[in-house]
Amino acid sequence: MEHVHQFLYFFLHIDTYLIPFIQTYGTWAYLLLFTVIFCETGLIITPFLPGDALLFTVGSIAALPGHPLHVLILSPLLITASILGNQVNYLLGRAIGPRVFSIHRPWLFNQENLEEAHRFYEKHGGKTLVFARFIPVVRTFVPFIAGVSYMSIRRFTFYNIGSAILWIGSILNLGYFLGSIPVVKNNFSVVVYGIILVSFLPLLYTFLYPRLIKAR
Repeated sequence: MEHVHQFLYFFLHIDTYLIPFIQTYGTWAYLLLFTVIFCETGLIITPFLPGDALLFTVGSIAALPGHPLHVLILSPLLITASILGNQVNYLLGRAIGPRVFSIHRPWLFNQENLEEAHRFYEKHGGKTLVFARFIPVVRTFVPFIAGVSYMSIRRFTFYNIGSAILWIGSILNLGYFLGSIPVVKNNFSVVVYGIILVSFLPLLYTFLYPRLIKAR
């Protein structure tokens, strides 16, 4: 329970951790941020890493005078990290997929389910990739599933690049332009908590809505 508390505390006070790190290590912070975004989007074992909250916080820090972070460097750097992360995730899914579906579990991993997933991603994969960018945890697994289902690599790459630009660009710049506003700055933990909550709403809606319909 103590570990959960520490993790939540880190999320809600992410600025208090980042600012001293940036002040101490300077431009090495770019490497840290690149690594976090790459791992959060590229490795299915690290979906818990901060995404939206981190981007907003970094954007707000870049707007402060005297800090070595520059939004014109952060934007292309983190967009690149996000694109590469998703692409690696997709390729891992594509490589592991045949082995997964060769397991004799017809109730879950079978050729029919694979073909159905392939049809879904060929038809709706683009929209799924874009929406998933803004949903924690989901954005880590969607590229992997797209690879498992053999979504066209050209189609995946197109939406991967577009969704990365949209996700990083919108939230990073939102932090950059709003983070220095006094009311936001003085209630930063509340704002970060709100960002986390809002980002999870689509996931909660997807999970709860079918159950509410059945309950009627």
